[in-house]
Amino acid sequence: MNIKKNKPVIGISIGDINGIGAEVTMKALQDSRLQKMVTPVIYGHGKAITYYRKIMEMNDFNFMQIKSIEEIHHKKTNVINVVQESPEVMPGVETREAGNMALAALDQAIVDLKSQHLDALVTAPLNKSNINSAETPFIGHTEYLADAFETKKNLMFMVSEDMRIGLVTGHLPLKEVVANITSEAIKGKLKIMLKSLTQDFGIAKPKIAVLGLNPHAGEDGLLGTEEQEIILPVVKEFKERGELVFGPYPSDGFFGMMHQKKFDGVLAMYHDQGLIPFKTISFENGVNFTAGLPIIRTSPDHGTAYNIAGKNAANEGSMRTAIFLAHDIIRRKGDWEAGS
Repeated sequence: MNIKKNKPVIGISIGDINGIGAEVTMKALQDSRLQKMVTPVIYGHGKAITYYRKIMEMNDFNFMQIKSIEEIHHKKTNVINVVQESPEVMPGVETREAGNMALAALDQAIVDLKSQHLDALVTAPLNKSNINSAETPFIGHTEYLADAFETKKNLMFMVSEDMRIGLVTGHLPLKEVVANITSEAIKGKLKIMLKSLTQDFGIAKPKIAVLGLNPHAGEDGLLGTEEQEIILPVVKEFKERGELVFGPYPSDGFFGMMHQKKFDGVLAMYHDQGLIPFKTISFENGVNFTAGLPIIRTSPDHGTAYNIAGKNAANEGSMRTAIFLAHDIIRRKGDWEAGS
């Protein structure tokens, strides 16, 4: 057995430097527990980090600027410049230059993940609109990483202490959701969720709730037939295999009665059905985990928050939890020297 001696190396792509990504990253890394548990590598630019250190008066935030991952220092916070010159930091302002740097940070982190220099990646929030273009189509982190690692089967899995919610459909216009709610789609997401709950979260026999698509889960066909024709047969199939899969449940009553606490995972049919209750209950400590990838990726569950950028008002709880979760999954998957 190959026992790894150094601390797990976690890359953090800085996201949009005009948002709150740098702020929450720096605040999270001030947690002395994290410094003892992981070696952080920030993909961004030292000048941007220095800018936020100054305006937030974080004089005790120290980092080591390195040219590449090969120069990593395991007792420091490392920063890799992903562009030659840092774009001007303009908190709260959407700029193409900030988008270019956010994408460059993600691309360099992907290179280092593929070369196995990183044990996990935590992605700080970016702005899709200042990255997406005809030359560079960009829907979101999940889709971009899935494409980079040639993995079509993945699951957007929102995780907190209170609940874990996966989505059958993710970043899709609402008018396209129904056509994408198929038996195969639901089966695929359930398989990934079951595997992730077992391997990533250490739950021997996961119990999963499946939500309905329509109001009141279709009300026996009065408000839609997808539950009877598509969702319920899938639930029955998994039950016959011996899996603890139940539903479909009406989402309003399900969350209204806090039934998510009775399950290890919840499978929602579309983005807002899962994300609205999740962010309502777990906004300050929720994490977006991409299950099904060959690498470990987590992120805070919030966006760039331009409205508070540069004001030292952002709560770093979600970012801190994202780093802790990445660490926990790394430990569960690998062999590490005790106490490292």
